[in-house]
Amino acid sequence: MARVKRGVVSRRKHNKLASLTKGYRGTKSRLVKAATEAKLHAGAYAYHGRKIKKRDIRALWITRISEASKKEGLSYSKLMDQLKKSNVEIDRKILSELVLNDPEVFSEIIKFTKSN
Repeated sequence: MARVKRGVVSRRKHNKLASLTKGYRGTKSRLVKAATEAKLHAGAYAYHGRKIKKRDIRALWITRISEASKKEGLSYSKLMDQLKKSNVEIDRKILSELVLNDPEVFSEIIKFTKSN
């Protein structure tokens, strides 16, 4: 059986790994074994972070809506209950944007839900 020399293939793999781990601290950007492990961990953290980001954004929307509704004299849970009973189908993202950019419209929505 013929001898297989892997120099070119290994070098290509190592160079790719080096470009992926560029900027990591210490040996994590230089040594192949440490860099491979660092890359795997970074990928896991990134995947998990994408999931957490969605939770954090939703929590931010809820906090904004809650604070704005308290100023109108209504708790968050009661506001959401009244919105459902009034058949107002505005989601939390839009309500949060209204709180930031159009507080008058938000207060109109609250008045509408109180009247129904």
